[in-house]
Amino acid sequence: MLDKKMRISMVLAVTFGLCGCNYVRSQFGGNFSTFNGTDSQSTPASYESNVPLLKQPTSIVVCRSHQCAPAKLSMSTEYIYNSLLQLFDNNNYQKMLVCQADAQTHTCLENYVTLPIKVGVVPTNAYVDHIKITDVTVGKQNNTLSLILNYNLTYGGQVAECTPAKSLLFAKKLDHVVLEDVGYNCKMTTIGTTNVKTVFAIDYIDLDYGYIGGYYSIGFSGPAYGGGNGYMLLRFPKNAYPLSPALKAPKQSQRSSVYSGGNPSAASTNSTTYADGVEIFPINKKQ
Repeated sequence: MLDKKMRISMVLAVTFGLCGCNYVRSQFGGNFSTFNGTDSQSTPASYESNVPLLKQPTSIVVCRSHQCAPAKLSMSTEYIYNSLLQLFDNNNYQKMLVCQADAQTHTCLENYVTLPIKVGVVPTNAYVDHIKITDVTVGKQNNTLSLILNYNLTYGGQVAECTPAKSLLFAKKLDHVVLEDVGYNCKMTTIGTTNVKTVFAIDYIDLDYGYIGGYYSIGFSGPAYGGGNGYMLLRFPKNAYPLSPALKAPKQSQRSSVYSGGNPSAASTNSTTYADGVEIFPINKKQ
């Protein structure tokens, strides 16, 4: 009897070593513990990340005049930086809408990004659906842009009280345009504050409709910890083109036509009028 039990134990040990727990579970139909005496299937599905990790784009696609092409074919780093500066400056004090998107088609899948976190010991999800721009200034270093961003962060049906995020957008080269911050604090629990940091690697810029796409990574540290990564789009209310004021071109001088009519005195009077309602008056020089 003892020898039979020992043989069964040896068979199970060899089976575990060669095939692992999944084989034994499939053969015997049991649930075997792998995390502190609890069933591994009880782990929340939101912690199993199936989204792409933050990665460095090989090229940035830029859309302008309703045509899209890789920036490395016909653009410079300075052009990318100037376009982003104009885009953010046109949308200063506005809200950028945030959405989880597909990296290939650049279309929104959800009107927010989902971040699995734990608040204390309670697993939940945090969401970011828009970011408000409150300041845009040219950075001190080359091709840098200083931004103050306010993230609308919610979790478990509550709105987190967050400080503004001092952010930096820099265009180092055509395949390295990154938006990151130094971290901002959010009040999410009664004990202390949670620090949040964001990195956004841009690989898609649509100047016609005001879209920016890229891979993001957002991490939490403190009483609430966790985070997530994936691909998202930032949607601006205005495009990247500067505002064009309605300017009226000045009328041509009537001096030649007046002279042809044989009245030079009238020419000196009419030549001072260049546009409707605008006249140039001569200044009398003091003797």
